[in-house]
Amino acid sequence: MFGKRPDGRRLRTVEPLQLITGFLMKKRYDSMNMYEDTINCAAWDSYIKEKEEQGIKIGYMHIFIAGIVRMIAKWPRLNRFVMNGKIYARPKIWVSFTIHPELHIDSPDTTIKLCFDGTETILEIAQTINDAIRKETVLRQEENDTDKLARFLTALPSWILNIVATVLMWMDRHNMMPKSIIEFSPFHTSFYITNLKSLGINHVYHHTCEFGTNGLFFAMGKEKNIPIAHKNEVVIEKHMGFSLVSDERFCDGLYYALALREFRKIMQNPSDLETPLENKVEDME
Repeated sequence: MFGKRPDGRRLRTVEPLQLITGFLMKKRYDSMNMYEDTINCAAWDSYIKEKEEQGIKIGYMHIFIAGIVRMIAKWPRLNRFVMNGKIYARPKIWVSFTIHPELHIDSPDTTIKLCFDGTETILEIAQTINDAIRKETVLRQEENDTDKLARFLTALPSWILNIVATVLMWMDRHNMMPKSIIEFSPFHTSFYITNLKSLGINHVYHHTCEFGTNGLFFAMGKEKNIPIAHKNEVVIEKHMGFSLVSDERFCDGLYYALALREFRKIMQNPSDLETPLENKVEDME
């Protein structure tokens, strides 16, 4: 209460216009910006092959998540969120994503939420992701806390479930949400990612949910061969499309643009992510 939350500290020194934006745009769907781009896959494929020869399992999703974590560590305003009109900065970088053990319609899904400091290498991040997926698939013997809570809530009568959801959202807005719920809630995260490439379809513009604190939703799409102009000739390159739906209330457009421009540079050389980030940028007080 009184501005204190277990998942973030309130910022009071941001620009005046930024401070009032959260009160003028009360919902995330009031402030959603949609962005899309493509990434040349040549460097990724080369890096994945190199790591495979070394016995290390690296995929597109590992590279993509590691790049986003590095971007947020260097551009910390992306790791903010708005709650009840107020702007907060997160102490760590959280990522949430949903997995299906098998790609068929009856395969149960589960959500994984991981925490990073931002200084990790891509190899450390990949290992953390692989361990978490293995735990929730091959080694899984029972439902995790998120699935247990979801199953319990859906067993309630609809009118009770509606009351519970309303109370939880009210508690979240007034900084009374229990820390235990925030810690395993996939909606209280720095960014959510969906890997539609694995399904063989293009990226979508995924909404940012009103429940929780997530203000960045990335979607990876199927790679395609596209014509690219290089000086006086056109060449065919393999590119992966991706999209980002973002909440603009905690970060202005210029900052987003500069951060995403650096993200493109990071993605052009995934091997650079093997070097730990020494100078992590901290958000303002």
